[in-house]
Amino acid sequence: MKKVFDLKSPFYGEIVKLVTPIVLQNLLSAAVSSADVVMLNFVGQSSISAVSLASQYANILFMVFYGLGTGATMLCAQYFGKKDFQAIEVVQGIALRFSLGISLVVALLALTVPNYMMLVFTNDPELIQIGAEYIRVLSVCYLCWGITEVYISILRSVGRVVIGTVLNTVAVVLNVVLNAVFIFGWLGAPKLGAQGVALATSISRLIELGLCFVVSARSPQIKLKLSAIFVRNKVLFKDFVRLSLPALANDVVWGVGFSMYSMIIGHLGNDAVAANSLATVVRNFGTILCFGLASAGGILLGQRIGEGRLEEARLDGSRLLWLTVASGALGGAIVLIARPFVLMYAGNGNFTQTALDYLGVMLLINSYYIMGCAVNTTLIAGAFRAGGDSRFGLICDVIDMWVYAVPLGLVAAFIFKLPVLWVYFLLCTDEFVKWPWVLKHYRSGKWLKNITREDIFESEKA
Repeated sequence: MKKVFDLKSPFYGEIVKLVTPIVLQNLLSAAVSSADVVMLNFVGQSSISAVSLASQYANILFMVFYGLGTGATMLCAQYFGKKDFQAIEVVQGIALRFSLGISLVVALLALTVPNYMMLVFTNDPELIQIGAEYIRVLSVCYLCWGITEVYISILRSVGRVVIGTVLNTVAVVLNVVLNAVFIFGWLGAPKLGAQGVALATSISRLIELGLCFVVSARSPQIKLKLSAIFVRNKVLFKDFVRLSLPALANDVVWGVGFSMYSMIIGHLGNDAVAANSLATVVRNFGTILCFGLASAGGILLGQRIGEGRLEEARLDGSRLLWLTVASGALGGAIVLIARPFVLMYAGNGNFTQTALDYLGVMLLINSYYIMGCAVNTTLIAGAFRAGGDSRFGLICDVIDMWVYAVPLGLVAAFIFKLPVLWVYFLLCTDEFVKWPWVLKHYRSGKWLKNITREDIFESEKA
């Protein structure tokens, strides 16, 4: 235990170097979401609710790209420990093959049937109309994400996290400025409301993609080569499918599960949707450090394992877990401190009194819910994936969300017709239900494995 809290350990210095730009990047992403809500509050509660529901598709896609990216990171971080850059390039091409295929399908649906996509989350005609316009314009953004998220994940896996932060900073600043321009009609632009949010996001993501190619042209080793999509390597493809696709499925299961929560709340009325959308924004700020630690910790542990330093990786995993507990407590405190200011802001805007009452309780629930998210995310998406163990998280989340939380929410909302806040409380028990199994699996050490291979390309030639 003394070794875990030894502040002289190089782990703490390395984690700070990695986590700082990642946290900044996550903070900027959360800032965009909050800017959307803040500006749309001056347009109307319906616009906030519609964008919140329509954004569920972007959230699901983001989880797909995050799953592909972290799945690729599992392999790339360990191969970087071996300094095998050829393997990293091939893995990137495989990840892009999947991400572009998925984003193309969703973009086509968004262009052709956005109204039906909104019907999944609400039957309110006004919300469907606003949300459909938002989804259609955002289709361009989906295609850009399919490339940028994978490339930035690969850069992270080799320790180049600052580049991703700079790219996101440019995209976020541009997004916020364009939000104001298109929502309020500044600089002679038309007032587009919710549609303006989508347009601003699409333009900023297009520019971010262009900057990725600029970075690639100046990078000596990690290039963004779309031609890598066509490179075939049976060994690495099998490893990617075996290790990365369970991570992808895990994140999709998790992302779609959370969208089901929004769907359940979406059918409980406009007030519930508006309160949940603002509560989610505040919670996202509280989880920034937790999720940053998960990403940075996974990269460090993966590199340790790739170098064959398994015992050191086990000890660093314990250090990562204690840091996560501290960050979860800090995140909860942030939500509690922000609560009165958020309620004051919402009260001065277009929120009804019922929505304000919902919001106040939802923020209290989120103040402790963050701890559950923090521990599970760090272990499942950080430590376990660093060792190539992506199946456990998939099985765990399938059972937790689709056998427990989603059915519980549906029964509570539509059969027993419980009050909105009781439904919300029950949905927010999901993270704590899986704690015993997640912690037990962590202590077992079964996740700690070196997944790299020797002579990959020689065996391919043979």
